[in-house]
Amino acid sequence: MKVVVLGAGLMGKEAARDLVQSEQVEHVYLCDLDVGQATLFAQNLGNDKLHIERLDANDDADLKRVMSLGDVVINALFYSFNEKVARTAIEVGVHSVDLGGHIGGATDAVLEMKAAAEHKGVTLIPDLGVAPGMINILAGYGASKLDNVELIKLFVGGIPLDPEGPLKYNIVFSLDGVMDHYSDSSHMIRDGKLMEVESLTEVEPIHFDGFGTLEAFHTSGGTSTLTKTFPHVQTMEYKTIRYPGHAEKFKLLVDLGLTQKDRMVHINGQEINTREVLKEALTPRLLLGDKQDAVLLRVIVSGEKNDERVTYEYEMVTKKDTSHNVTAMARATANTISVVAQMIGKGQIVKRGVYPPEQIVPGDIYLQEMAKRGVIIEESIRKSAPIVKG
Repeated sequence: MKVVVLGAGLMGKEAARDLVQSEQVEHVYLCDLDVGQATLFAQNLGNDKLHIERLDANDDADLKRVMSLGDVVINALFYSFNEKVARTAIEVGVHSVDLGGHIGGATDAVLEMKAAAEHKGVTLIPDLGVAPGMINILAGYGASKLDNVELIKLFVGGIPLDPEGPLKYNIVFSLDGVMDHYSDSSHMIRDGKLMEVESLTEVEPIHFDGFGTLEAFHTSGGTSTLTKTFPHVQTMEYKTIRYPGHAEKFKLLVDLGLTQKDRMVHINGQEINTREVLKEALTPRLLLGDKQDAVLLRVIVSGEKNDERVTYEYEMVTKKDTSHNVTAMARATANTISVVAQMIGKGQIVKRGVYPPEQIVPGDIYLQEMAKRGVIIEESIRKSAPIVKG
């Protein structure tokens, strides 16, 4: 198979690193407007399968040209390009996966192309990061083993191994993305009803071996398509994991309006965006640099199986790959999207159309493939007393 990777940022490069190691992958095209870093990456990687292509994603003709080079496209561009890339994939007749962008309706726009994709005979899967992405696959896998699903709880966090400063946090993907997730409301299901709750609220303790007691709190975007896939559950919620005290401190910034995208203030006759000021102030202090990070994940799916209460729990602790200087977040994210892209190319995913991850990605194969890459996701099963029906 031939795979085109759009975007030579951290996730794009790490997806390319994984792809060239697969026997089934013949060629990988790593594409970006600035080919300098991509070329340097290719030289250091030293694999003849990897080719560098210049791409102006704003140029429709150039995007079509590049995407036509592959059988499967991995879209690692900023999520504002997701709808455009999906439409182009259908037009040129290639499969496509992306890293998501449920905020702003990007994922919804892609899902609306289902009929067109099915007619063209291609598969599109959005939201293939960690949250959403990995958690969707695991939730769908656990749910597939139950007769009736009643509860889905999701916990994910990218955190430094050695927390510093008042926020005890380092940037592991995008500070803009963090502010979006903290500022917008979170969708959840409680007592069988879909509702919204303010982000950075309902803080609860959560424990992981080796990390002690952390905190978890609501943030937006995490449940993604799951509320539509499993609308009849009694409970569904997504919470972000951080070191204790983080939510309270960041909520102050949100409550003061400093994270709002469109809030402007006038200083010395100039109009200034408060979020941009906050980003410039925080970024130097929050850069991960050479520090080590970890991604913690717990997915709990509970319900009924053969008249018993059964709970499937998936847990992962992934740390930075120091041998390649690859962050834990990049390992978990890039490997997820690469694995699923290869499933399509290998014919392990055969349904055509547009599907969220929980509806189409085979969880057993996913767990096996991630384990091969050193990302171990443990499954545990708990059963309770038989259900007595009157």
